[in-house]
Amino acid sequence: MAGVSEDPKDPTSETGQVPRGVRVVRGALAALSGLIAGLVALCVAELVSAAVRPEAGPVTAVGGAVIDRTPAAVKDFAVRNFGNDDKLVLQLGILALLALFAMAVGVASLRYRKVGPAAVLVFGAIGALAAVERPDGRVSDALPSVVGALVACAVLYLLAGRLAFRPSPDGDRGTDGAVADAAPEARPGSFDRRGFVIAATAAAAVSAGAGVLGRRLNASGAAEAAASREAVALPAPSAPARPIPAGADLGVRGLSSFTTSNKDFYRVDTALVVPRVDADSWRLRIHGKGVSRPLTVSFQDLLRRKLIERDITLTCVSNEVGGPYVGNARWIGVPLADLLAEAGVRPPSKGGPADQLVSRSVDGMTIGTPVDTVMDGRDAMLAVGMNGEPLPFDHGFPVRMVVPGLYGYVSACKWLEDLELTTFDDYDAYWVKRSWSREAPIKTQSRIDTPRPFASPKAGKVPVAGVAWAQHRGIERVEVRVDGGSWNPAKLAAEDSEDTWRQWLWEWPATSGSHTLEVRATDRDGNTQTDKRVGTVPDGATGWHSVVVAVD
Repeated sequence: MAGVSEDPKDPTSETGQVPRGVRVVRGALAALSGLIAGLVALCVAELVSAAVRPEAGPVTAVGGAVIDRTPAAVKDFAVRNFGNDDKLVLQLGILALLALFAMAVGVASLRYRKVGPAAVLVFGAIGALAAVERPDGRVSDALPSVVGALVACAVLYLLAGRLAFRPSPDGDRGTDGAVADAAPEARPGSFDRRGFVIAATAAAAVSAGAGVLGRRLNASGAAEAAASREAVALPAPSAPARPIPAGADLGVRGLSSFTTSNKDFYRVDTALVVPRVDADSWRLRIHGKGVSRPLTVSFQDLLRRKLIERDITLTCVSNEVGGPYVGNARWIGVPLADLLAEAGVRPPSKGGPADQLVSRSVDGMTIGTPVDTVMDGRDAMLAVGMNGEPLPFDHGFPVRMVVPGLYGYVSACKWLEDLELTTFDDYDAYWVKRSWSREAPIKTQSRIDTPRPFASPKAGKVPVAGVAWAQHRGIERVEVRVDGGSWNPAKLAAEDSEDTWRQWLWEWPATSGSHTLEVRATDRDGNTQTDKRVGTVPDGATGWHSVVVAVD
């Protein structure tokens, strides 16, 4: 019958109708009970993660698992459209889905009181499995999800009980026809509203307190790491970088500066929680095939070694034509080839058995780099400083790898803690398992910084300027053309080194109308950018960057 409760515990199922308003309120409170249970799960997990480690939290663990299983094309889409906010978008998406799931579970608990808690346990098991199966997963990482789910189950079961219908004043008839005693205050469609409010408020308050306490405890660990960074005094390098030559920065408005500040330097990685590593307890292990003298070094050990300082431009393989994921900084660090040689490593070109150097991050990331490349005389380093200060946490403090001429996914391991010598045949690093190439030298590229797309400059002389890069080869020439016409040579800024980008400028005698500007670069090996547009997978994008403008 329309309007008759279908709840098997509702005494009015056969004797009367429950007012529609009561049913709506009860359903809304059931959804709220699910949300509160979800909040309890997350907050309790946050508190438990303080005793384990922040990366073991369920949102971080599930988010990491999603990233691990995301196809390369989807990952590129996220980086392209959300940039440095891609991880925030993922976390918000996970929380939104969790909220919908929690509300559905709460509503389901109205009719099947044990189903909701069972679903919460399943979700907790998913979080625990995701945490344990991360590249750096440990058995203990399952604890936050498991404990949070168990407490949430108890809370949801309690709240669902407060939403159960009370017997009607006429009593319930059992299967034998007997009438049970009724509570004197009961009426058709009644439930324990007061009890629900008290229980829900208490659960929300206690869980919020647990969450706040957990965040503070996690923050205290981060504070220790921050204090260790503040205490770092970078020594003067044994081989300082030469002064940036006059004319390396053309000073054109809208043109990227020669040196990218730390706060503006791009960040592309898979870490939902930026690792906060205490430099005092940090250690690096060097081992594997061909290592005759395994090494374990501390941060202070590195600082006492010969340090070099170099200007080096880094590029992410996810950088599309004209994209922002390229930047130039002054790095200070220990020559990587020297450390490997000290460990007894010989490159394959000199008879060494290992052709791949696998670097491991504290968050489980693995990156494979050709041994011959890092030992061929280029300024590959274990960097400890960036633009005159210790590495920012976002960029790998306390130690990261920097290898000129290679895309970051095969060279630039941040939060480094382990170096293993192996072979490409024996081991596929993180991104190689996800359809990216084993080896990835940076391709010759150029970008128009000004004018911006769809700009409306005035007719007359218009500066067209940008940057070009071909790390470890250097830029020989940059050319610009308008509307598919002939190529015009651009003025090149002074070169700092072959490992840095170069600014360029062409003074365009612009005429009124809509125009398309294109740029291409040629490196010192004689390679000119191809016009063929190729996406970033598997080893970097190609094509000419173009900008459409409307000249007044």
